[in-house]
Amino acid sequence: MIALILGAGIALVLTMLTMPFYIRLLTKKQYGQVVRDDGPNSHSVKSGTPTMGGVVIVLSVIVSYFATHGILTLMGRTSTGITASGLLVLLLFAGMGLVGFLDDFIKIAMKRSLGLRAWQKIVLQAVVGISFGVLALQFPNKDGLTPASTAISVLRDTNIDLAFAGPLIGLLLFVIWSNFIVTAATNGVNLTDGLDGLAAGASIMVFGAYTLIGIWQQNQACGTANALEVCYTVRDPQDLALLSATISGALVAFLWWNAKPAKIFMGDTGSLAIGGAVAAMAILSRTELLLVVIAGLFVIISASVIIQVGYFKLSGGKRVFRMAPLQHHFELAGWSEENVVVRFWILAGLFVAAGLGIFYSEWVVAL
Repeated sequence: MIALILGAGIALVLTMLTMPFYIRLLTKKQYGQVVRDDGPNSHSVKSGTPTMGGVVIVLSVIVSYFATHGILTLMGRTSTGITASGLLVLLLFAGMGLVGFLDDFIKIAMKRSLGLRAWQKIVLQAVVGISFGVLALQFPNKDGLTPASTAISVLRDTNIDLAFAGPLIGLLLFVIWSNFIVTAATNGVNLTDGLDGLAAGASIMVFGAYTLIGIWQQNQACGTANALEVCYTVRDPQDLALLSATISGALVAFLWWNAKPAKIFMGDTGSLAIGGAVAAMAILSRTELLLVVIAGLFVIISASVIIQVGYFKLSGGKRVFRMAPLQHHFELAGWSEENVVVRFWILAGLFVAAGLGIFYSEWVVAL
């Protein structure tokens, strides 16, 4: 528990203290947000607001993670140390953040609302995602557990194994499957990041859920003294909980500056990094399909875009929503931005609570 408090606390303080200087730097260089031409008219006042706040989030989390482990070592608490699972989360977190940074920088440098070309973004994300997928099946611990497995998971690994035709086919199918999860998560967070504080607040709750899941999996790990009939075979649950808490801490501090009226936006740097970390948590904690519930807000916002685009093409120009993503539909329906954000936070909290309830219920029912 001391590791979680340290990680979250260092990330919170580091982000809180660094962000004002970063905002001044971006303002001086005129690195401001370019607002979409087809967005709500009320968003025009946001043009020029500093963006790429995700840079501070990513760097704060990385520094806090290694600093926490360093402090724990000095304190003589070296039960786990830096783990393969922790480094894999950081790989996907920082890798997707780098793709987002390139996208943001091009937008700012060229003063346009579109950054990387679609194919460029797809290729770069695929490089990061494939690297993660391949490495996640390596690095077995003393018990033979790798950070991820080829089995499809819900609350734990199921009997549906992608390696049904051998390890090579299993690797290929797992890379495809993990990249699908990564793409869904990064797009979900990216689409949610349209109103002041919305994506940050919802993400804090999601990472809070994975902090609790990691703690529970550590306490009920198979082979430990505390483990009961229902136990968990997750490689590094304690380190996953630490990283979840650390990311939550950084996002809490970021939300201080991102709440309406936002002094800075996270940009694609932040949204893609956060989405990558969410996907990594689901894959490495063996709760892949449970992510649909825990990150339910991201799911329905992504679904609103799919429905809007699909219906528009099929109907010859008709729309289901006034505007997609879903949050803009309610803005155009007359809700204030604050109402949309708070009500969507409530939805995010309900989804997270439902996901945790489902996770815990398996253990309760088994008793």
